Amino acid sequence: MEKKEIKKQLLKELNLLKDKKYGFIKAGLPKFDRLFGRDSLITAWQLLDLEPEIAKNTLEILAKFQGEKIDFQREEEPGKILHEHQINRKKHPQGYFPFPYYGSIDSTPLFLILFSFYYQKTKDKDFLKKYWKNVLLALHWIFHFGDKDNDYFLEYKRKTKKGLFHQAWKDGIDEKRFKIKPPVAVVEIQGYQYLALIEIAKLSKIFKDKKLEKSLLKRAENLKKAFAKKFWFEKEKYYVFALDGEKHKIKEITSNPGHLLFSGILNKAQEKYVVKKLFSPELWTPFGIRTHSQKSRIFDPLSYQLGSVWPHDNWLIAQGLKKSGYKKEYQEIKKALFRAYKDLGFILEFYGVIDDKITLETKKAPCYPQAWASGALLNFLISYS
Repeated sequence: MEKKEIKKQLLKELNLLKDKKYGFIKAGLPKFDRLFGRDSLITAWQLLDLEPEIAKNTLEILAKFQGEKIDFQREEEPGKILHEHQINRKKHPQGYFPFPYYGSIDSTPLFLILFSFYYQKTKDKDFLKKYWKNVLLALHWIFHFGDKDNDYFLEYKRKTKKGLFHQAWKDGIDEKRFKIKPPVAVVEIQGYQYLALIEIAKLSKIFKDKKLEKSLLKRAENLKKAFAKKFWFEKEKYYVFALDGEKHKIKEITSNPGHLLFSGILNKAQEKYVVKKLFSPELWTPFGIRTHSQKSRIFDPLSYQLGSVWPHDNWLIAQGLKKSGYKKEYQEIKKALFRAYKDLGFILEFYGVIDDKITLETKKAPCYPQAWASGALLNFLISYS
């Protein structure tokens, strides 16, 4: 299939997911036909060079529903960006938490990152001024709610039995198999926070707010030092998946540390270790990087997030590879995802790889179309490198 045809198909999928009233991209069909913080923000990032208006729409709708109060049933907190909301329907899916639901540790830093990226792309000062208050509220959440024990790490612990146990992107991990005592500080979230602090410090210069700039840069510096000490896994020359509620290291080898490459929290030596592990037989397949190491006792190539391959996960890693100068490895991921597209005839939420062969015989049916999967391939098509 030619690139022109692939692009046409991907645009068709994303248009199917575009909210007709508010202009953001919904997460995926059939299960996630609604606004998600994390998914919609990442998809908007993927489409920023093609259609920056989507980023603007996404930031606006999330600012509209930004947390205002403490509500345990919704896991809402002042300044927090929501996880999920079904705006256009009165009836919510059966058994779900009440919407808007805020059980996400990464939506808030991702909101700040995209806010800065959108401004850099468009230089839209009216938008910057109008929503700067929402930026300050999100920063307040990071300082006072996301990091309750003042160790510089963002961590989560659900506040309602209906809520998600895991509140980073691998929120579908079986809590019984992957036992972690909360509150949990997941590795890539610290990178997101670091980049958010750096990006908003840049924007604070526009308002000549030297006090805020200094505060953000100081926190970023302290976070970087604490992170290097607490998350490093010396035996594997890699980073652990998370810290649990007692600050014990969860020594699972996963794709998550790959997200650190775009965040700036690593130095060059640390980047090399991460890249080496990502492309080792533990994680690498001809169709992309696995979510979980083959050596793990809980590895399952047909699982939802314990060994399958996720296109958006690979795309995020690829952005860091490109930013850090790993052009060859960036191209390897790009080729791997298009190899998957060619074999399947489309791209979807996730897929399994067994004996270097792709399979859809997974234990959970993938969504199709899935916004950040289609967005990943579209971004690769329109990217010049």
